[in-house]
Amino acid sequence: MTFEEDIKRAIEVLRQGGIILYPTDTIWGLGCDATNEQAVRRIFEIKNRADSKSMICLVDSDARLQRYVRNVPDVAWDIMAYATKPTTLVLDNAVNIASNLVAEDGSIGLRITNEKFSHELCYRFQKPVVSTSANISGEPSPQNYQDIADTIIQSADYVCWSRRQEHKPHEPSSIIKLKSDGEVKIIRK
Repeated sequence: MTFEEDIKRAIEVLRQGGIILYPTDTIWGLGCDATNEQAVRRIFEIKNRADSKSMICLVDSDARLQRYVRNVPDVAWDIMAYATKPTTLVLDNAVNIASNLVAEDGSIGLRITNEKFSHELCYRFQKPVVSTSANISGEPSPQNYQDIADTIIQSADYVCWSRRQEHKPHEPSSIIKLKSDGEVKIIRK
């Protein structure tokens, strides 16, 4: 399957409210349309995860990020510009997103992805895509496709072909919470 066909099929599934298993700028992820509450609920069920634990979303650009947060603090742009690894920002005042993705305090975790597949997916889908590790909650995160449990693979409506053969170490993103009052908290380095 070509890169182009893989992207098109993944987008079709996302538009139908389905779940995809896909490579990201960090580890393999389970994804869905981040504006579709039913699809988000399915991911919580697949992961056996309490829906009070939030999940992050990927977007393709600064402009897209700004559509899902009421006011992006200035420091967010500096952090993204100088980050040396993929960095997720937890920002206050989430808008236009599935309510079951928004944390109790009104925040949402967003990351701009620059990896070829996930960036192109987000760019063409034109909405944020949920990106949560492709594992049952509490189990180790899979670094490569070969590390993903069969139960997770079988739960997805579409499993992307890109980067399946890859064998190299991957790490989850850094996570930094930026409060609208200026407070900065590092959640994961």
